[in-house]
Amino acid sequence: MRFVDEYRDADKARALAAEIAALCEPGRQYKFMEVCGGHTHTIYKHGIEDYLPENVQLVHGPGCPVCVIPMGRVDDAIHIARRPGVLMTSFGDMMRVPGSNGNFFDSNAEDTNIRMVYSPLDSLKIARQDPDRHVVFMAIGFETTAPSTAMTLLRAEQEGLENFSVFGNHVTIIPAIKAILDSPDLRLDGFLGPGHVSTVIGCRPYEFIARDYGKPVVVSGFEPLDIMQSIYLLLKQLAEDRCEVENQYKRVVPWDGNTTALEAIAKTMELRPYFEWRGLGFISHSALRLRDAYARFDAERRFELPGVRVADPKACQCGEVLKGVLKPWECKVFGTACTPETPIGTCMVSPEGACAAYYNFGRFSRDRVKEASRT
Repeated sequence: MRFVDEYRDADKARALAAEIAALCEPGRQYKFMEVCGGHTHTIYKHGIEDYLPENVQLVHGPGCPVCVIPMGRVDDAIHIARRPGVLMTSFGDMMRVPGSNGNFFDSNAEDTNIRMVYSPLDSLKIARQDPDRHVVFMAIGFETTAPSTAMTLLRAEQEGLENFSVFGNHVTIIPAIKAILDSPDLRLDGFLGPGHVSTVIGCRPYEFIARDYGKPVVVSGFEPLDIMQSIYLLLKQLAEDRCEVENQYKRVVPWDGNTTALEAIAKTMELRPYFEWRGLGFISHSALRLRDAYARFDAERRFELPGVRVADPKACQCGEVLKGVLKPWECKVFGTACTPETPIGTCMVSPEGACAAYYNFGRFSRDRVKEASRT
């Protein structure tokens, strides 16, 4: 298949693996974080770690948009959906994210109407067709999905719809990366920059990582050879004592981002003073809310919310997994009490979650680790 098979060529992968090994300094350990959950799934689906030297370690970061939503926001969404005459819409991977008293499916079994949609424009269509019902779209995601929410708000304004609003949970990637860099828990040598987010924001926002923290960044695509080439570029920078932001994903990512998308976001949204992230706590200016000019479309202003902070289940270690401090199989409930069918934490729910990647592709399990430690 054109533009797919050429990025999965085994011979090229082996050649890149040899070049990667040649760049590694004997006795030195390298640790790179792939910020995006899409990268994590590619790494374990295609066995990329098997091509890397033992002293090159990949750890996952907080780049899964569903995984970072705290339980309290799920509870707030269910609270809105329980209001008379309200129909809530949501992306499919949010439907099974647990709140303190179950997920959206559990809530539907009781007294709510939460419907899965593929786009915020689907929600707008429902509102248009059913003017007697108030439709609330639960907006989630990084800057990748924020433009579609912004364009939907502009369309709703243009059409003068009165029965549509947005429950905003869009987060921004840069403050999360900074929180990781400021954390004493993890020592990193570089970053595989998130490809999807970068199609919108570009590469320039990552320059502070190289300038202020001395860590190289390579914005990477999502095919196996994309990731291997990005690892090669990181190692090459380290070997040459350089520290820069490089764009491996030039076929998709413009250096300065998508100006049309950024303008739509800027017109409809602004930064929140602070927002809670699962596992990372409250991070200032790390999420978006609707501007005052679009207050009539803001579900948080239309409906009074409990806004209660809910602690994660004690057995769940999603926070440590999101920060790359723990591998999923190091969590006590991974693969036992917590599975994709019975998720306790968000990292096992989302298609981009690290726990789901490890579980679905069988790259690691607690039993295999125990067996390896005995040999």
